[in-house]
Amino acid sequence: MQVVQPIREQEKIEQIQAVLKEQSIRDWLLFTIGINSGLHLSDLLFLKVSDVKDRSVVSIKEEKTGKAKTFQLSPQLKTYIEEYIQYMDSDAYLFPSQRTGNPIKRIRVYRILNEAAKQVGLNDIGTHTLRKTYGYHYYLRTKNVSVLRDLFNQSAPSVTLKYIGVKE
Repeated sequence: MQVVQPIREQEKIEQIQAVLKEQSIRDWLLFTIGINSGLHLSDLLFLKVSDVKDRSVVSIKEEKTGKAKTFQLSPQLKTYIEEYIQYMDSDAYLFPSQRTGNPIKRIRVYRILNEAAKQVGLNDIGTHTLRKTYGYHYYLRTKNVSVLRDLFNQSAPSVTLKYIGVKE
């Protein structure tokens, strides 16, 4: 199994965002919320418009753990979300397949991320990259591995640091 890494350089994050925004606002928003929330991809894909509409703080129940998860939307991200969802039904999925209206599939997200990453010269990108990127940059800002460990529901700080690609 391939081990993916976080995107460490802010410049690369911005380049991927530019690539994604040019091809699809949906894909750009998926990436942007992913790297700013720390959600598992399964939880991200099953967000509905009603989960984010008119909210600054988003609360969900994690599918994997059953635990409550809360994350803050920046004012700028909230504005982008409001523009994106303005014509969508409240019960619609935030990241729908154009064919079915159901959430896009994990394999589709993998392909979207990999294609964008290749365009900016990155590899080792996968669906966990979003969550790992969030964790890596959170740790750089705060140096608080205990909070991050709790956020990720991991057994020990050493596990969390290894997960986000930080060597002790």
